[in-house]
This record gives sequence, C-alpha cells and structure tokens, in this order.
Amino acid sequence: MKPLFLLPILTCILSAAAQEAATSDPLASWNDGATKQAIVDFVERVTTKDSPDFVAPADRIAVFDNDGTLWSEQPMYVQLAFALDRIKAMAPDHPEWKTEQPFQAVLEGNFKAMAASGNEGLLKIIGATHAGMTNDQFAEIARDWFATAKHPKYDRPYTECVYQPMLELLAYLRANGFKTYIVSGGGIDLMRVFSEQVYGIPPEQVVGSSIELEYVEQDGVPTLIRKPQVAFIDDKAGKPVGIDRYIGRRPIAAFGNSDGDYEMLRYTTAGDGLRLGAIVHHTDDEREVAYDRDSHIGRLNKALDEAPERGFLLIDMKQDWRQVFPKK
Repeated sequence: MKPLFLLPILTCILSAAAQEAATSDPLASWNDGATKQAIVDFVERVTTKDSPDFVAPADRIAVFDNDGTLWSEQPMYVQLAFALDRIKAMAPDHPEWKTEQPFQAVLEGNFKAMAASGNEGLLKIIGATHAGMTNDQFAEIARDWFATAKHPKYDRPYTECVYQPMLELLAYLRANGFKTYIVSGGGIDLMRVFSEQVYGIPPEQVVGSSIELEYVEQDGVPTLIRKPQVAFIDDKAGKPVGIDRYIGRRPIAAFGNSDGDYEMLRYTTAGDGLRLGAIVHHTDDEREVAYDRDSHIGRLNKALDEAPERGFLLIDMKQDWRQVFPKK
C-alpha cells in the first residue's frame, strides 16, 4: 500500500504526464479515431524511408481548398463580404450607383435583386472593387479591411474564423517534409494578403482565380495595374489546370469540402503510389454550420456520393474535431 502522503505527488506527476502527452500530439484538436489515424498512417507511410510507399520530399505536395476547408465560408464567401463592403465604402464617389444594378441592390441590402443580376452582376461588382488600381494598392485596401471586418455570426475577425484542426494539419505536414499550397476558387491576391500570417503558406504557394494585369510605368516606376477582366478561374476543372500551371507537380494529398474540389481530388488521387484525397464534411450545426447537398455555398453532392468509391476520406466535423476554431 502506498503511503497516503505520496498520493498528491503521484497525482501531480500523472497530470503533468497527461498534459505533456496532449501537447506533444501535433493533431491535438482531432478526436482519436479512424479519420485521424488514416491521416497519421498516410504521413508515416510516405515519409518512412524503408516503406514501399516512401515519397521523396520534393514530391510531398499537399493542396488545400480555402473556403470551407481552411476557414468558414458561411453565410457568404469572405471575398464577397469584402466586395460588398468596398461598394458601400466607394458609394459616395459613385452617386450613379443609387439607381444602377447590381450596385443599387448592394447599397439597399437587397440580396434577391443582387442574385437576380447573376454572373454579369457579380463581375461588375468584382470589376469595381478589385480593379483600376495597382496590386500594391489592392493589397493595402485588403489588409485594412481584414484589420477591422468581423464575421457576422462569430463576431471575431475573419482571419480568426479558421479551423484549428486544419492549422494543426498544415503544420504537421510541413514538419514531415511536405510543401503545402492553397488551391482555391477565391481571388489569388486577396488570399496572398493573409495566407502566410494565418496559415504559414507564403504568397508564392497560393493558387487562385485572378484578373488581368497590365505592366505600366507610373512616373517612371514600373508597376502592375489590375484590369476589370477575368484572367483565370481556379475552380472545378480549373483547379488541376492551376496546379499544373503554378505548381508543376501532381500533389499526393488534397483537401477540399465541396463539389468545386471534386476534380482536384480526382486529379490528385489518380497519380501513382499512395495518395490521399479528403473532404471536410460540415456536419456540426452547433459549433459551425451543417450543410452539404442543398447548400447554395459549398455544395457537396457528387463528391459525397462518390467518396466511398473513390476512396476519399470523409472528415466529419462534428465527430472528428475536438475543437473547431482557435480559442479566443
């Protein structure tokens, strides 16, 4: 029988050991289970030198969608929130917008009329808010917006509405020799403003949709002017194109959350050797938002149906994540 005076000491030792074990887990915000184990097994198999599945560091490429995969995309895409706020900020210099659609709808908060303007209206909004300036000027505007804008549901900066388990996954992969990229339908220049600070992903490892640029010299200073024309849409079938164009290697791991990521998942998992394609399934209506097939944002239908056949790993947000957002 242990002397009673030793029990408090033993309890402290066990508590410290448990705390150390918890902090040493690189995926501490993931619940133990099949999903977490599948990720760990994949990483161990491709990074162990005597493993038949070993992959050289140069080929350890992992790609991540952004909206709905790395951060919240509900109730609207962050880039759309940015564009709508820009319209309101610019409105005093454009009195004609009071009677011109889709700007009138934005200023009046009439989302039905805004939606009725379709892609043409959206392109007008993007053209007005994202073009007609240098890249440096756009980056400064975006940084200023991110410094004050808050998510309407969580009342915290958008850059804090990122998924803690995915931040841990990014760090875990990089610690094991992976190079991590964002491959998103969002605007490349908006994401490059925050990607390194928030995700540890430098601007040159961001692949996204872009508008046309024109080289000019302003007062003898070389610069790039943003034009109101779309250059590339990095969504759906455009994602594998963007991967080849900007990365030049087929990834061995891809993470998405919607049918917009289906082609990227297929392209990644079709390569030789061990591959991992994973889908963040939004199943948690308490800590975040539950949505998939019927959502107008981040719809997950085809990829969900084909996940078992294609071998896509389904990450169940409610079941697999101990924590959703970083603690305040």
